[in-house]
Amino acid sequence: MKAIFMYDYGKENMQKIKELGYETEIFNEGSFEEQDIDYSADVLCCFNPFDRLDLDKFSNLKLIQLSSVGFDFIPKEKIEKSNIILSHNKGGYSIPMGEWIVLNLLQLAKNNRIFIDKQKDKKWKMDLSITELFGKTVVFLGTGTIASEGAKRLQGFDMKVIGMNTSGEKTKYFDEVYKMDDLKQVFSKADYVVNVLPLTKDTKHFMDDEKFSAMKKGSAFINVSRGPVVDEKALIKALESKQIISAALDVFEKEPLNMDSPLWNMDNVYITPHNSWISELRDQRRFELIYENLKRLSKGEELLNIVNIKRGY
Repeated sequence: MKAIFMYDYGKENMQKIKELGYETEIFNEGSFEEQDIDYSADVLCCFNPFDRLDLDKFSNLKLIQLSSVGFDFIPKEKIEKSNIILSHNKGGYSIPMGEWIVLNLLQLAKNNRIFIDKQKDKKWKMDLSITELFGKTVVFLGTGTIASEGAKRLQGFDMKVIGMNTSGEKTKYFDEVYKMDDLKQVFSKADYVVNVLPLTKDTKHFMDDEKFSAMKKGSAFINVSRGPVVDEKALIKALESKQIISAALDVFEKEPLNMDSPLWNMDNVYITPHNSWISELRDQRRFELIYENLKRLSKGEELLNIVNIKRGY
């Protein structure tokens, strides 16, 4: 079988793929030419080359193995009408993103940005407004692998950790789990709301004026999932009115964030460039999933992390 890789995982790792019986081709996803692509390949390992690849031309494609967790950018209709299996990197970035959530909770509680600014100005002045995480309530929108890794790492902070999902099913590391139907009741308790919802047709602009108004006044908001899950106009309005006191944002409706966005100039907002998933172990974890799935494919076994395109996760 043939496998196209849009990223080079190194000589040793690529040799392991060949030892499974695959003929491999490696391209740079950012600069490949379509005419160089072998459309007889059985496997495509990639992030998002779909603006330059025509899936209809693949005659034998059995598996698209994404390096990302989200897949809102894929040509869904073309995949659905084919027999192509789509697998994503569920869990591959959950550990660094869980750590990122804890980082931002601490930054928001401790006003870390103020101290960085004071250091730059060589200004020695205490800040008496900082708070503790102890005894506070954090609500996670979603209880998947990312939320679970965040909740797991908060066990030592003596916080009340609440999760919200479609079923209300109890999930490990969460003190309580509620259905999304109970959102207003749950939001009224939250000191922090962390959004980890996937982007689907049902979650676009999920966090809107109504949801931000339901949050406890003076609470804070963190977004590490997908930018379009949040209506940025509603978020800005909530920040300006002090309905929410602060926010830590790693994702945005449009990326890069527009230079004229008011968010850039808000001293109660932490902005990072979709960076929460990065770690020194990201490539190896990604490769381990690819290797396992290609091994299973070669043996006709059930694959890992197959996504339900209609459901959206």
